[in-house]
Amino acid sequence: MKVARSLAEVPRDANTVVTVGTFDGVHLAHREIIRDVVNRANMKEGRSVVVTFDPHPRDVVAKSNTPVPLLTTVEERIEQIGGLNVDVLLMLEFTFAFSRQSSREFYRDYIVQGTGVDEVVVGYDHMFGRDREAGIEELVQMGKEFGFSVFAVHPVTVRGETVSSTRIREALTTGDVAGAAQFLGRPYALAGKVARGDGRGKTIGFPTANLVPLSPQKVVPARGVYAVAAEVKGEHRYGMTNIGTRPTVSSGQATMIEVHLFDYDRDIYGETVNIAFLRRLRDEKKFGSLEELTAQLHRDRDEARRTAAGLA
Repeated sequence: MKVARSLAEVPRDANTVVTVGTFDGVHLAHREIIRDVVNRANMKEGRSVVVTFDPHPRDVVAKSNTPVPLLTTVEERIEQIGGLNVDVLLMLEFTFAFSRQSSREFYRDYIVQGTGVDEVVVGYDHMFGRDREAGIEELVQMGKEFGFSVFAVHPVTVRGETVSSTRIREALTTGDVAGAAQFLGRPYALAGKVARGDGRGKTIGFPTANLVPLSPQKVVPARGVYAVAAEVKGEHRYGMTNIGTRPTVSSGQATMIEVHLFDYDRDIYGETVNIAFLRRLRDEKKFGSLEELTAQLHRDRDEARRTAAGLA
């Protein structure tokens, strides 16, 4: 897959099937749209193009100063879309000036005259242009004007719920990582750099790596203990992760992400660890003593190992 960051890097080809969207999460509904783009391009021996944006449009146009909590970083989006056999990913810089284009100006300049297009595939709720002024009906009219066909992909549902980035964020913020995984089509992942902690976990037989997320915008699941899969220095391990304030051993209020990797005792300070959340084991809890905490950690580890064994 070619990754382009400007139209100048994408030769115009009228035999192109295009989709446009933010695609945060590259979840099941996004994948359905992108697979349709690729299939349609293959059938006409044409080119498949995904047009997306960085930063997230809501970070630019929203009145709130709070950044959008992201399901995927730019790098993760590129990796996930790259696994879907797309020919070209065009990552456009989303600025306030860019957001002031009309829907017609965007499609005329970036799609019709830019990438070239024969067919456009979008989600059923696609909105675009200045202040999200246009939807499917307006896009169909543009297609008639500029000579391209429009195909809208039906909503994808899981457990009777429509898959969306918003619904996945809601699941994660309540700790429902299993539900989020069903919507994503894979476990939710978070990468962080290992920072030095107080070493207390090692003294009770549960050494942990303290993770500082690489992206401060990434969604961090709700406080609690989770069974996880991890990748560090090219190795795959299972383990468990605590997200919280460590109320039994600390009076601090800052939320920490601590990962205990099974059967792993290497020094990984400064390394990047990518964790995938498999299952929520329990809420964070304040125990009456270190002994009670240690006993619970043994039970957590046994449960996390059973979760990992079920995936083997």
